[in-house]
Amino acid sequence: MELLAGFTALQIAVAVLATLGAAFIRGLTGFGFGILLVPILALALKPVEAVLAINIMAGLLAFSEIRLIVKNAEKSAITISVLVLLATLPGLMLLDATPPALARFLIALVALSAFFAVLLPRRGAEQPGHLTTGLTGLTAGVLTGFAAMPGPPVVPYYVGRDIPRMTAKASMIGVFGVAALAGVGSGATLGVLEWRIVVLGVALFPLVMLGNWVGSLAFGKVNDKLWRIIVGVVLAAAAVAALVKLL
Repeated sequence: MELLAGFTALQIAVAVLATLGAAFIRGLTGFGFGILLVPILALALKPVEAVLAINIMAGLLAFSEIRLIVKNAEKSAITISVLVLLATLPGLMLLDATPPALARFLIALVALSAFFAVLLPRRGAEQPGHLTTGLTGLTAGVLTGFAAMPGPPVVPYYVGRDIPRMTAKASMIGVFGVAALAGVGSGATLGVLEWRIVVLGVALFPLVMLGNWVGSLAFGKVNDKLWRIIVGVVLAAAAVAALVKLL
């Protein structure tokens, strides 16, 4: 508890409630943890602290779902994950050099962009070309470091195609797991990963498991069409929240 002494009771309460809600959405959709949680947590903590705490939780969660990822993920997730590893450190360096107020503004814009990206016309099931896949991975890496949000480029890449929802969900979970680990490693490399952030992330992780489990139960009870509608609603909610903060 001494390591958590640097956080106020209000900060911890915000982190608890926001984490539980974001984890439920993540279990239901396969994404949304960072998109929904970073803008809220960055208001209670420093942006770097929020990003690293979320990456710790997301990385631990990905480890618990290795079997799902290996069984159902598309091979493109490997390529995107490798590129995420390469681009995460530059993104975190950019965040660390950005004033907190500007960082919060830019993080809100990232959350807003996710909604508009998924509105692009639906494509077929075929995997996009090397250029699209490469740009998706690099952009996701930079956004992982800067905002703990690899989702804006990755979600449209999978959800925007006519592939089974389980394939889309497992692929996104795999990429996001690698992104989270890259974010934590980059934070340690730059020396901005404090022990109290690690303790906070680990302390919140049981709530992540609980919310994700309840969301996964709901995932099994919806069909593909309804699931895609829910994905759109989640991104719309994140977009509205981002707009409110920008205004």
